[in-house]
Amino acid sequence: MKHTPIRVAIVDDHRMVREGLIAMLRHHAGRIAIVGEAGDMQTAVEMIARERPDVVTLDIRLPGSSGLTACRAIRDRFPDVAVVVLTVYEDEQYIVEALRAGARGYLLKRVSDAALVDALEAVLRGETVVDPALAAAYERLQGPGRKRGGNWPGGAVGLTRREGDVLACIVEGLPNAAIAGRLTISEETVKSHVKAILRKLGARDRAQVVGIALRERLISAGPPAPP
Repeated sequence: MKHTPIRVAIVDDHRMVREGLIAMLRHHAGRIAIVGEAGDMQTAVEMIARERPDVVTLDIRLPGSSGLTACRAIRDRFPDVAVVVLTVYEDEQYIVEALRAGARGYLLKRVSDAALVDALEAVLRGETVVDPALAAAYERLQGPGRKRGGNWPGGAVGLTRREGDVLACIVEGLPNAAIAGRLTISEETVKSHVKAILRKLGARDRAQVVGIALRERLISAGPPAPP
């Protein structure tokens, strides 16, 4: 089966950084397709609306706007677009704030091209990716019992908050189309989350997922996570 390249847009205020990333990712043309670039928030929003990328790489500092503000704006306006922060900043608090703002990944700009491509593919599978150099710091900030998913039952098996929302819908017996409508995400995004849930729970099908979720008490009450 032919692999469809991930549509990627790059947002960074340094032109040389954008050009370097584009050159680096073009070595993976079969897996990545660069569909746009921008150096500021306004241009980025216009470009994303026009090109509809799957993933946006975003610096944490932009002219006239912080990357965190930009991340929230992108996620609010384009909920199907995954955001990966790509920055030089190793401050631990930035990691937490970026993920709270809706980023699906936080990577350092020294990341290798192969690792970056792997990370972009991982976020489309519904995973949250933190640069290996920062993973220990991130887990420490999360605190005891909150690694890989936060202070909620599904975090114990590595489910993200959004995967937990999808899992709750599966337990209710909702089909993918209904899950997409309830969570205001695309059906393709639902399918990606379902695949991630099956893999993380070691389940063969939805029926087994429901059994595991009920047995292990993986469903928590509360509002859905933001898109």
